[in-house]
Amino acid sequence: MGGKIKTWKKRWFVFDRNRKTLAYYADKHEVKMKGVIYFQAIEEVYYDHLKNAHKSPNPCLTFSVKTHDRVYYMVSPSPEAMRIWMDVIVTGAEGYMQFMV
Repeated sequence: MGGKIKTWKKRWFVFDRNRKTLAYYADKHEVKMKGVIYFQAIEEVYYDHLKNAHKSPNPCLTFSVKTHDRVYYMVSPSPEAMRIWMDVIVTGAEGYMQFMV
C-alpha cells in the first residue's frame, strides 16, 4: 500500500543481504528504485491480524513491515510466500543486529 496515497499497487521487491536492504521497484524490469527499506530501520514484521491495512485486496495474505518512519503493508500471492517473505525479512533485520556491538 502506498505511503502518501493509500492505494494498493504491485511492487517488485529485492532482498539484498550484502547491502542490508529491501528495495522495491514498479516491476521486475524496472531499473529505477521506487524506494528502499534498510534492515536497521525495521522494528517489526507481523501478520496483519487486526486488518489495519485499509481495503487490502487479500486480508488473509497481508503482512506488515514496521520501520522507524512508517508501516509498509504488503500482500503476498500465497500463504507459503507470505511465510517465506516474513521469515527472510525478519532474518535479515536480525542478522543486521548481530553485527552491531
